[in-house]
Amino acid sequence: MKTVALIPARYASTRFPGKPLLDLLGKPMIQWVYERASAAPGIDEVIVATDDERIAAAVRGFRGRVEMTSPEHPTGTDRLAEVAAQLDAEIVVNVQGDEPTLNPACITQAVAPLLEDSALPMSTLRAVLPPEDLPNPNVVKVVVDRNDRALYFSRASIPYLRAGGDPTLAFKHIGLYAYRREFLLQYARLEPTPLERSETLEQLRALEHGYAIAAPLTDWNPISIDTPEDVGLALEWLKIHG
Repeated sequence: MKTVALIPARYASTRFPGKPLLDLLGKPMIQWVYERASAAPGIDEVIVATDDERIAAAVRGFRGRVEMTSPEHPTGTDRLAEVAAQLDAEIVVNVQGDEPTLNPACITQAVAPLLEDSALPMSTLRAVLPPEDLPNPNVVKVVVDRNDRALYFSRASIPYLRAGGDPTLAFKHIGLYAYRREFLLQYARLEPTPLERSETLEQLRALEHGYAIAAPLTDWNPISIDTPEDVGLALEWLKIHG
């Protein structure tokens, strides 16, 4: 079953313009992500999807594959769907372009539920949530059913823990997604939903339209570079593990 990893990358960013081209130990960040995604077992190809020629030139510079997309896409999912429509692949993985510490094995882990259940349209990952992050709206939480299917994603503290509540029921959502290609194309055409707009969490669109999302547990805790202040942590990690 052909599986392709797509990395959506844009130059314009409110908090960190030009982030994909950030130099990390002599490589642009997009190269770190590309190389780590390429090392994932079961991945047949890695493609960067961008609307910016500066990013495209950098990818070509390290001999990666890049596809140009429309600059009008409101979300990374829409950018992925444009490229996925032209692919001969059964599964498409959405790899975040701002995680140079990506664990390649986690891509395989995210894809696994789709290989195990032919009726499942998409999957993602969850991790143990530090208790101090429960009230943090910048950390997305997920709760799951007994079959590791997502029940809800939220920026709020879910589940609400009354006195004696079990804090291990709350998990951190890891934003790595695997889709069946045909579902991804359909998903991008679905109307945005009320909960999606309220939480500004695009994955809620799938749940609100009645689609299941697998969310297996991983021990990977990514270091995302969202602002210039995040760079130091990523550099320290790369110096040791890169």
